[in-house]
Amino acid sequence: QVQLVESGGGLVQPGGSLTLSCAASRNIFSFDEVAWYRQPPGKQRDFVASITSHGSTNYADSIKGRSTISRNNGRSTVYLQMNSLKPEDTAVYYCKAALGSHYYWGQGTQVTVTS
Repeated sequence: QVQLVESGGGLVQPGGSLTLSCAASRNIFSFDEVAWYRQPPGKQRDFVASITSHGSTNYADSIKGRSTISRNNGRSTVYLQMNSLKPEDTAVYYCKAALGSHYYWGQGTQVTVTS
């Protein structure tokens, strides 16, 4: 059973920064891909960023240039560093891990960007 636990969300002013963490219950390199998604209030869940087992990264246009996805195998953790945050970045952020034909989701962490 794979468990993913997100943390690092919170309340931040526009222009501020946050680093989200996704801690996995197994070796982070064992996953084919780990991704971040977000779901604003009343909207669908959308892709934010991903990193493959080979280290290739991909970003949604909405955060490209403002965010970096990275990983720390020693801590079995994937991070999403977000800078220059905007009110439209407000959402619940979820971590998703792909392992073969299986997908696992965390419980999410709330990010609120407001002055």
